[in-house]
Amino acid sequence: MLRYAEAVAASTRAERLASRERNPKWRPAPLRIDMSICINCDACLRHCPPQFGAIFNHDADVIIIPELCSGCGKCLDPCPVNCILEDPDWEPAPEDWWAAPAFEDPYA
Repeated sequence: MLRYAEAVAASTRAERLASRERNPKWRPAPLRIDMSICINCDACLRHCPPQFGAIFNHDADVIIIPELCSGCGKCLDPCPVNCILEDPDWEPAPEDWWAAPAFEDPYA
């Protein structure tokens, strides 16, 4: 039997944006970007599936909002410098990161 939190988990991107909670059904850890290695090529941003839309430019950095990241790994192969890592001990995204998802397509 599903726990209550799983039964009412935010399943759509819009629901995850509203609740700012990661879907507890997602088993892989969310990913994070090591900015000491990242070259800001945006390959990861372009390969993050739109149903998750977890990767954004934030000032000079590229960020992955863990509450939106399913851990699917679609961003891993396109990264030319292997700066994307699993983040099993992730913490909720800082408040200022939540301004980034206000725009659906950073290239629009």
